[in-house]
Amino acid sequence: MLHALLIINKAGGLIYNRDFTDGLAKLTTNEYLVMAGTFHGVHAITSRISPVPGSSGMEVLETDTFKIFCFQTLTGVKFLLITDPSQPNADATTRKVYELYADYVMKNPFYNPEMPIRIELFDSNVQKLVRQTNATG
Repeated sequence: MLHALLIINKAGGLIYNRDFTDGLAKLTTNEYLVMAGTFHGVHAITSRISPVPGSSGMEVLETDTFKIFCFQTLTGVKFLLITDPSQPNADATTRKVYELYADYVMKNPFYNPEMPIRIELFDSNVQKLVRQTNATG
């Protein structure tokens, strides 16, 4: 089950967030902003302290009740997907969200990079992907 999606710009600012289920405690907008900034900082630190040269940082944060998958693009944008611990193929789903982002956000001539994403076509396609994933997973 996919619970939420967050997109963080390269500076650590939250540019998109959506909850998809009632499985998570509801957070305020300010709490989401703090979460995005905190994750951005932890991600940067983990990429530096990793014993593996060239590590891109934390990719999965796992607890007994949820997982957070992170996909970072070459431009530094991070896609965070919050799922059940048993959710299969969450990394592939995160990459599909990235494809939607590339198609509907970055190709939109009216979108200003680094600003909040308010594009209905992107939002509706993300919702469709989540419904399909939650129905099959």
